[in-house]
Parts: sequence; C-alpha cells; structure tokens
Amino acid sequence: MPNRFHSDRRLTVRMGLTLFLLGLLYVGFVAALIVLLRSWVLVAVLIGALFVAQFWFSDRIALFAMRGRPVAREEYPELHAVVDRLCAIADLPRPVVAVSAMDMPNAFATGRGPDHAVVCVTTGLLRRLEPAELEGVLAHELSHVAHKDVAVITVASFLGVVAGLVVRFAFYSQIFGGGRRDQNTAIVFAAVLGVSAAVYALSFLLIRALSRYRELAADRAAALLTGRPSALAAALTKVSGEIARIPTKDLRTAQAFNAFYFTPAAGREPGIERFFFTHPPLAQRLEQLGRISTELGEAAAPGKAG
Repeated sequence: MPNRFHSDRRLTVRMGLTLFLLGLLYVGFVAALIVLLRSWVLVAVLIGALFVAQFWFSDRIALFAMRGRPVAREEYPELHAVVDRLCAIADLPRPVVAVSAMDMPNAFATGRGPDHAVVCVTTGLLRRLEPAELEGVLAHELSHVAHKDVAVITVASFLGVVAGLVVRFAFYSQIFGGGRRDQNTAIVFAAVLGVSAAVYALSFLLIRALSRYRELAADRAAALLTGRPSALAAALTKVSGEIARIPTKDLRTAQAFNAFYFTPAAGREPGIERFFFTHPPLAQRLEQLGRISTELGEAAAPGKAG
C-alpha cells in the first residue's frame, strides 16, 4: 500500500539483491545438507518448520525475548497518540503498540508486513526522551515498517539462524557422541559443520551490509516525515550516550537483537568489530541528519510530511 514515507530506490535495490544472494545461498545450503544427511524429507521438514516459526511468529518471539507486551491506549495514552498521528500523516496502517520493561533506552519494529507490525519502546526510552525526540524515534521505526525492510531482515536472518543451529548441533554431537560413531559418520558431521559455518559467515556479512544502509534510510525518511531532523539527532545522541554508560555484561542479552534496534546495544566504543556492526557509526547518522536539516532550513512545521 502506498504511504508518504520518503521512498528509497537504493534501499529497494539492496533488499532485492540481498534476498537474491541469500536465496542462492539457501538453495546451496539445503542441497548440501540433503547430500550429506541423505534425507531430503528430514531437511525439508526441519527447515520448513523453522522458517514458518520465525517468519509468522517473529513479532511474538522478539517481544517475548525483550520482555515486551502490547499496551492499551489507557495505559500509555501519549505513546498511542504519537503513533496515531504519525500513521495518519504517513497514511500507514496502525501497528500494535508495545512497551518493554527495560531500563535500556531503545526501540524496535518487527512483524512480517505493514498490516502485521509491532512497534515497541522501552520504559527507559519513554523516561528519557522529550516528546519531539520520541516522535523522531517512532517515525524511524515506522519507516522500517513502511519500507518493508523489517520483513526482509526477518527472512534474511532466518538462514543464519538455521546455519548457527546446525553448527551447534554438529559440534555438540561430535563432543558427546564421537566415541560411538564410525569414521564415515564423523566425516559427514565435519562436512555439515564446515558448510554451515561458511553459510553462517556469508549470511552474517550480507545482513550487516543491508542493515547499516537501512538505518540511514530510516533516519532520512523519519526526518523528512516529521520535518524535525534535529529532534531525531538529539534522540540519537541521548540514547547512544545512555547506552554507552551501561556495562557491556548487562547488554549481552539485548545484543542478539541489535539488527532491529533504533541504536545498537553497545556498551563501549567499538574497535575493529565496528565493521561488523548492524548500524552505521553515530557520526555518520548525525552528519546525514545535519545535511537534511540544512536542506529543510529548520523552518518545517512539526508533523509536516517531507
């Protein structure tokens, strides 16, 4: 369905290319498993069940993992009012509004499409942000829904999840059952382990490349929709600063969902690992918002669509 969020042709091309490459990788992975395990029925049932579970229940899985729950309008009237206003401006179906009882300030969107989406914010975010900043964050998350990149990331991450599960299964099977297996079985498990590890690594890199660009696209779309890039920049600066003060050990559970967050749960300044981050550097995001602010001339009215 058409909406008023700023479209991004480069994002669309990147999503299509990522899905195409992951599709090829997926076919090769399944074929390799069938050859190695010699049971196409087992492979098809296992991967099919996992795909359905992740795609159709991704919103529930994410909410459960992050202690989020849908909230009624009576509980959080101001939050619902902001979502309603943004959806009306953007001509976007209204998502389920949820709140996570976490002190870490953050937000995320999940779901398989605009008609089946969830936007969740943490209590830590609600407590720390000003109304205009909160509007910018919610517009950012809604743009992910409008661009449909939430569904693409969900599908794209599926292959990495399966490969990771196979790697763990093969690894522990060799450790705890190696003495009861013959040499041929050990070779098969070693081959499955190698193929799965390679698939996981490739899917990891493809998803990271797409994820970093989609965050820039969401920032841009949110800034143009609200007409207040400075408010989004302020929210980014505030949230990133607050998260940086949280010990890394307290962020480890949340880091598994970094690809979906407004800003990553990183407790310290990254070193070489920044090249594998799901988000672009804060400086790059702020620079882009600064350019948009200059283009708009700081004169756009609140809530004005770009």
